[in-house]
Amino acid sequence: MTDVSSPNGEYTPGRLSGHGPVAVIDIGSNSVRLVVYERLSRTPTVFFNEKILAGLGRGVAASGSLEKSAVDVALAALRRFRQICNQSGTIQVNLVATSAVREAANGDAFISAVEDIMRVPVQVLTGGQEARYAAFGVISGIWRPNGMVADLGGGSLELVDVQANEAGTGTTLPLGVLRLIETTGNSVKAAEKQIDKVLATTDLLDHGTGRAFYAVGGTWRSLARLHMVKTKYPLHVMHEYTLETEEAAKFCRYLTRTDIDDIGGVDSVSRQRRMLLPFGAAVLKKLLERIEPSKIVISALGVREGLLYELLDDAERSRDPLIAACEELAFIRSRSPRHAAELGPWTDRLFHVIKLDETAEERRLRLAACLLGDIGWRAHPDYRGEQSQNIIAHAAFVGIDHPGRAYLSLAVFYRHVGLIDQALSPNIKSLVSARMHQRARIVGTAMRVAYLLSAAMPELIPRTDFRLQDGELQLLLPPDLASIDGERVRKRFGQLGKLLNMQTNVVIMASTA
Repeated sequence: MTDVSSPNGEYTPGRLSGHGPVAVIDIGSNSVRLVVYERLSRTPTVFFNEKILAGLGRGVAASGSLEKSAVDVALAALRRFRQICNQSGTIQVNLVATSAVREAANGDAFISAVEDIMRVPVQVLTGGQEARYAAFGVISGIWRPNGMVADLGGGSLELVDVQANEAGTGTTLPLGVLRLIETTGNSVKAAEKQIDKVLATTDLLDHGTGRAFYAVGGTWRSLARLHMVKTKYPLHVMHEYTLETEEAAKFCRYLTRTDIDDIGGVDSVSRQRRMLLPFGAAVLKKLLERIEPSKIVISALGVREGLLYELLDDAERSRDPLIAACEELAFIRSRSPRHAAELGPWTDRLFHVIKLDETAEERRLRLAACLLGDIGWRAHPDYRGEQSQNIIAHAAFVGIDHPGRAYLSLAVFYRHVGLIDQALSPNIKSLVSARMHQRARIVGTAMRVAYLLSAAMPELIPRTDFRLQDGELQLLLPPDLASIDGERVRKRFGQLGKLLNMQTNVVIMASTA
């Protein structure tokens, strides 16, 4: 990764080099959206994002054609999007259309108009392709998923099984929210009967029982946002927001039986989305009754990110998205990315010496925390912990759930402030278990020792080591680094020992010369 220049020649050290910017324009049954990504990578960062709720799918089920008013709105949006792509220096535009365009009698004429504006071909996705890209979107954004992906759009519902980095054969069902509103005369009760009939035609749902249910699509994200508001959830990050199955089913029943304008907090959902919520809730409720999943996980990534994921080579796909994102943030914001990378192996040795057991996921999170340990160094010293905590808790990371986010933010908070909770957000703390809270304190305190030894510069930390001798945890320094020992080093190392219930000492190793 190197510093780059923007298309107009401006030096832009805050951006990463690579294949980009790249754009995806998704012409859906409800919205037309442009997302420009900084570059094609394992964790594509959004550079620009805009959507227009054109409602192309409205009326297609009844008339068989796209309405002129919706077409006009969509084409006007696309003219703007073409200019945005030009302005941002986008080197590749990927243009896809889904069920409304696929099914409309005048879909070909619309596609021709779109291609005249965008000057790139439109890929009209089949239902199977739509399901595949939705699955790849979940795979790209959730570390080793295992369950059923359901992508709810305006015209259709796509279902596909996923496990690790493999997507099964998907299916598409005529259960989009705009379609349900139109074919049932805006009746939720009639929609529920229709949903039951359609779901009875597929046995794919049986594969999801007892596994995770990954919900994709704007209507379900709006549903989750409203649930966050109603429950006063402490972290306003949509990706990997997780609900227990019974809680989700209960909330869906509430939304299908209550006038939407009477629901407290509904102002958090755009007015154009509100009318869709009861029907999205009805689809989700019926799916949960049929599947009986272990939990519901909201995915902010879907077809667009799945398309980009398919463009990656095998080596890039195999990378851990969380570690990749943390490496990028360390490169942009830390004093030495090399030093940040050294902290993981250094804490590996510490945990091995003190025999502190870890799961694979706990180690993965620890390595990510080490990469992020110095991203707040430019802030005022009194606010580095607080600012780092806020940046990490709300960062555009993928491959991590909300308790994991909280752990990372706590570990880096403690790295800056020590074992002081005065400025700590109680909301963030509430998301982690007692075990992970203690691990965050240990990792943060260990990093405080490392940064005091190294001044955030590389090559020194790998030359130090740990030893447990007669119950005493020892920090080992080579002879040529003896002068780096001091009162503050011993004090901070002693704080780590206190957390571990161990006596500590700094030992200068004998010369081997």
